[in-house]
Amino acid sequence: MADFVGAVDQGTTSTRFMVFDHSGAEVARHQLEHTQVLPRPGWVEHNPVEIWERTNAVIKTVLNTQNLKPADLAALGITNQRETTVVWNRRTGRPYGNAIVWQDTRTDAIAAALDRDGAGDLIRHRAGLPPATYFSGGKLRWLLDHVDGLRADAERGEALFGTIDTWLLWNLTGGAEGGVHVTDVTNASRTMLMNLTTLDWDDELLSLFTVPRPMLPQIRPSATPEPYGVTTASGPFGGELPITGMLGDQQAAMVGQVCFAPGEAKNTYGTGNFLLLNTGTDIVRSTSGLLTTVCFKLGAEPAVYALEGSIAVTGAAVQWLRDQLGISGAAQSETLTAQVTDTDGVYFVPAFSGLFAPYWRADARGAIVGLSRFHTGAHLARATLEAIAYQTRDVAEAMERDSGVRFEVLKVDGGVTANDLAMQLQADILGVPVSRPVVAETTALGAAYAAGLAAGFWRDTGELRANWHESKRWHPTWTEDRRAGGYTGWRKAVKRTLNWVDVD
Repeated sequence: MADFVGAVDQGTTSTRFMVFDHSGAEVARHQLEHTQVLPRPGWVEHNPVEIWERTNAVIKTVLNTQNLKPADLAALGITNQRETTVVWNRRTGRPYGNAIVWQDTRTDAIAAALDRDGAGDLIRHRAGLPPATYFSGGKLRWLLDHVDGLRADAERGEALFGTIDTWLLWNLTGGAEGGVHVTDVTNASRTMLMNLTTLDWDDELLSLFTVPRPMLPQIRPSATPEPYGVTTASGPFGGELPITGMLGDQQAAMVGQVCFAPGEAKNTYGTGNFLLLNTGTDIVRSTSGLLTTVCFKLGAEPAVYALEGSIAVTGAAVQWLRDQLGISGAAQSETLTAQVTDTDGVYFVPAFSGLFAPYWRADARGAIVGLSRFHTGAHLARATLEAIAYQTRDVAEAMERDSGVRFEVLKVDGGVTANDLAMQLQADILGVPVSRPVVAETTALGAAYAAGLAAGFWRDTGELRANWHESKRWHPTWTEDRRAGGYTGWRKAVKRTLNWVDVD
């Protein structure tokens, strides 16, 4: 019997391949960054071919360094940056252009027109999402309208659409030589094109976005005993391996954090922040600016839904300090921030792509407020970490209003959780303890869990719960007055970002 499960975790800034054993412990990993293509203000693109090449490279590196063969793995899971939109030719396998990334704001006019024309309520009810630049449907509409020949190819079924999960699956299973064109319910639920109730593409939503149905992938569960497909001998595995799990990254983190019961929640700190609350088989409609989304569907079991608060820029703000200002990288931000004990009135609202939950304001742009000549790079670095925590508080309060659930503890995961000071600030600003698991990269772990459950590597979710162990817990240290005063200043700073750009 195979001893391990593999997971491809294709994220916004990098791709990693990880291998886990039966206890859920990491056995091996390799990770590579890919290029962030920024052709205009507000535009964010990735090269799909580069992402596929990075995926090949990280898989081959792990297999070679660990002397692993496909037979050593029970199954493969895939998890991915959601909403990022790719279109490619079925016969040649070549993309029609760069992928439009979830952070991209070029579709603001499309989203605004849909809301203005009365389609917003239909989209909210059918798809659980507001018309926003974040989601795939508007990006696909933009590509169909702007790429010569694409619409005609799409109507003939020669042009294929997918989010990154679909692109990788198609290539891993043969590409132009018979690749499988499939997505899962979690990724499909992020397009504004899927009906949350039927779990299928909705003809009325397709009509709103003028999307030809022949270009869309088949929608399958997030874990399936009948594999989506198997890897090919010509691919990076060099042989056949069943692909049995596939989830969007934030839903994968829910599985990795074993949030299988209604009321369980987690917050993932990556490029952005994503706070999800399991609502069971009930579709809970938000009145507070949250999203209703599919949490997971395991085989033939009913779909489980979630409320989600999506924040566009958190860890990416730290990366921005490094790449654009040269102030501090992720590894140095904790040391730099620790040089000061307070921001002394500085707030940084990193609304680079507008504001996502709970505001949904495409007209917002980033702002640093409260500066004086006294302030240093250390103050700005601390304001950046505080911005991550304040945005999470915005979402947590909206989630409490929608669900009535008050967090007693916040489960956290993702790269930023390695920064102890950032997590202490999160506990201070939210006012509840923060808990990090032993395996903080729960996105890849969740994809492995889904694949392994489907393949019989793990018997049931109870086995997965037994694997979860806490690594560290942070308790609030701020007084109530400091917490309230800081949050009042944050809300004042957010108002300064609004109405900065015109949205038709």
